[in-house]
Amino acid sequence: MYIKKFIHVGEIHIGARETEISTILGSCISVCIYDYVRCVGGMNHYLVPLWNENGLQSPKYGNISIPRLIESMVNIGCDTKNMEAKIFGGANVIDVSSVEMMVGRKNILIAKEILREYGIPIVAQDVGGEKGRRIMMRSDTGKVFLKYTKSSDE
Repeated sequence: MYIKKFIHVGEIHIGARETEISTILGSCISVCIYDYVRCVGGMNHYLVPLWNENGLQSPKYGNISIPRLIESMVNIGCDTKNMEAKIFGGANVIDVSSVEMMVGRKNILIAKEILREYGIPIVAQDVGGEKGRRIMMRSDTGKVFLKYTKSSDE
């Protein structure tokens, strides 16, 4: 029987026990990381790519959230050499201005850059586009299930 955990913007969850971790994404990104030796998975949900050093270091920023996700998994015995990643989100779900629409693209780029720095391969991705996504990860298998939303539910 799976524990069910829904995560919101700025949250990280590691499923050390069998957990179905889910979230809804628009321009936000979720990085799903799975340690295939320990059979432990985790997911984050961040809003914008970079913390600009104003205010608190929050996991709503990609450059804070992704390292915290990885380090949290390492802290419970996972090894980055056994990790693989899947990334989702980064859609242009609202038609505001070219600056606003770049947030999704920048969120995607920061995820790829940080995972490359840690040497964690991206084995699957569903990013960009104009539709939001609902995703659910099974922490014990690393499988991720995806459904597109009709519009941004964020």
